[in-house]
Amino acid sequence: MKLYQLLSFSFLIATLTSCTFTENITINENGTGKFSVDMDGSALMEMAGDQIAGQMGETKKDIDTTFTFKQLFEEKKDSIAKLSPETQKELKKLENFVVSTKMSSEKKQFLMNMGTDFKNVNELQDILQTLGTLQKLEGGANANPLGNGFGDNGSKLSYTYDGKKFTRKAIIDQQKKAAKAKDSAPDMSKMMFASSSYIVNYHFPKKIKKVSNPSALFSDDRKSITIQYSFTDYMENPDKLNFDVEFEK
Repeated sequence: MKLYQLLSFSFLIATLTSCTFTENITINENGTGKFSVDMDGSALMEMAGDQIAGQMGETKKDIDTTFTFKQLFEEKKDSIAKLSPETQKELKKLENFVVSTKMSSEKKQFLMNMGTDFKNVNELQDILQTLGTLQKLEGGANANPLGNGFGDNGSKLSYTYDGKKFTRKAIIDQQKKAAKAKDSAPDMSKMMFASSSYIVNYHFPKKIKKVSNPSALFSDDRKSITIQYSFTDYMENPDKLNFDVEFEK
């Protein structure tokens, strides 16, 4: 299956059913780590898995595939060469992301993972918003594997970690928010993801002393937290997902 066909299919899944999105961050002792976003669209496979597989021509086999954006960009290098230097720079941020997809009509499963390693959590600034740049590729209307609009919630997201404190902070762009308010067209993302969830799942090298969000759930060793939000909050009130984590000395 070609990469663009797979991406378009993933977009279809993401827009036709409620999904669970999980943002994962693991930070090691030396500050390096892993970042990923998981999408679970198995609800649609539960309802219509056989029909979907048939439309994809995959009735006799499951999909289990992995690719990097670097591969995708190699396929589209001529198109990328025509883009502005600024846009090319944005795309380069995604180069090392690995996208894995598993689909099984028999198991009623559709899972996608998009992740990368980082040397410092500061490298992740606005990384999800960068996904919107994929639409500028020739034929890239549905190139965002997590669904068009994902990451584009009118905010700038930053992460900081210094060993004593971790912060997740989204700052709302008031101009973008005002522009959205003037748009009389239906908010498709709101309709599509009204029943979806957004979960943050973070793992740290130190025990957590406290978290500013009272809904946070701790692991037994108090080195991990999980917080669940509605996807509507992620899209419309991204600053609700802001919180600080303080660690024991």
